[in-house]
Amino acid sequence: MQNFDWKKLQNGSDIRGVALEGIPGESVNLTPEIAKILGQAFISWLEKKLGKSASKLIISLGRDSRLSGPDLLAAASEGISLLGSTVYNFEIASTPAMFMSTINPDLSCDGAIMLTASHLPFNRNGLKFFTKNGGLNKGDITEILNLAENNNFPVGTEKGNIKDYDFISVYSEGLVKKVREGVNHTENFEQPLKGLKIIVDAGNGAGGFYAEKVLKPLGADTEGSQFLDPDGTFPNHIPNPENEEAMESICRAVIDNKADFGIIFDTDVDRGAAVDNFGKELNRNRLIALISAMILKEHPGSTIVTDSITSDGLSEFITQELNGVHHRFRRGYKNVINEAIRLNNEGQESWLAIETSGHGAMKENYFLDDGAYLVTKLLIKLANCQQEGKNLAEFIAKLREPEESQEFRVKINTESFQDYGNQVIEKLKEFVITQDDWQLVPNNYEGVRISCCSGDENGWLLLRLSLHDPVIPLNVESNVSGGVKKIANRVLEFLKDFDALDLTAFHVL
Repeated sequence: MQNFDWKKLQNGSDIRGVALEGIPGESVNLTPEIAKILGQAFISWLEKKLGKSASKLIISLGRDSRLSGPDLLAAASEGISLLGSTVYNFEIASTPAMFMSTINPDLSCDGAIMLTASHLPFNRNGLKFFTKNGGLNKGDITEILNLAENNNFPVGTEKGNIKDYDFISVYSEGLVKKVREGVNHTENFEQPLKGLKIIVDAGNGAGGFYAEKVLKPLGADTEGSQFLDPDGTFPNHIPNPENEEAMESICRAVIDNKADFGIIFDTDVDRGAAVDNFGKELNRNRLIALISAMILKEHPGSTIVTDSITSDGLSEFITQELNGVHHRFRRGYKNVINEAIRLNNEGQESWLAIETSGHGAMKENYFLDDGAYLVTKLLIKLANCQQEGKNLAEFIAKLREPEESQEFRVKINTESFQDYGNQVIEKLKEFVITQDDWQLVPNNYEGVRISCCSGDENGWLLLRLSLHDPVIPLNVESNVSGGVKKIANRVLEFLKDFDALDLTAFHVL
């Protein structure tokens, strides 16, 4: 493995790479041999963290539906067993289920690995690592990659066992129990969803289990569910609740099947979104508003931590209608989760950390970003509404939504893109001071957020640096028709002075 650039595999707190040929210009750098070494590096890292020898460690491995998954999982399992550790092979599983295997009393795994690249194209794959303390952080991944690069792992005196285990059924039973106890139906405790038609769109990822193993035991009619079978070519649509085609598909399915509720997951089920009985998305700001309404009823006055691109209307809803505290932080699901944990440690109660992408984590669930758990919470509310003759949409009726919103992803054509991007952001801060109808938004933790106060703009913009890519995303929202175009054109004029920026994203204006 000489001259192999291990650092290129790091993607924040995950590892991601190209696992299959098929896309021009993307050469494979995540092979079974690499996966084997990464598995062994994780064992070496755990030995030091836990003070346990490899022969005493128990590791679970699972994968999503990607075509490269079986070979990578087999290689990682083999590498781990060669060091003497016991391996539980879950085959197709969800990312949240992998964490739950570390705290399940019957397994009590020391660590878990999920092979997934979330919603990325079919040729990609990756590894997410867990311990009983949750998902690893960026620094942990750097350490594991350094161990992999050294590749100095002593083979165990005895090979560890590799055992197949149907853990997704165990995980599903926990969700079923959660709904039964949460609804506490006086007449039908076992099947509190009886009489409700609920359909699932798994996008041919790993989330198809939810219809069969969670909804049906609870009595729901799941006829009309779609794309439940795992297929790593993703033939129907990208399994991603942020994808427009994917959301159109589940919305249409709800209407066509006259369903009471629709559910959509991303590939590895750490994100989820929903659709109400009118075929309207419960996604992004609407999803955050709905789950916030539930959390703040259970925990009045709690702080809701979100990422930086949530709308002004959502902030008003949380603070004024729900009497909660809205803490708008940085993009990145680990950033949002870690911030909520920090607040709790400092005595500021926070029960929900959630991104507009659908990553939602709750204090009651180990601050695990679990799309299935998030949806399960919504199902409890749905069942309660059915008994009371209400509709879920009523709970967010006072959420003020923007007239228009759009994101422009501006590419930076220079190697030192982070320094360049930060310079652009600082210059924009200076520029705002010269504009009578633009104001810097205080307490902003990422990029520059600007309130656009004129009557024909009436909105806000956020210019920030992408977490990993040479891109400056510009998010714009307006409460008036044509407002986004006016705001974006003013930003475009400002950005024209920066030669390293590719401004083609603005051609849609």
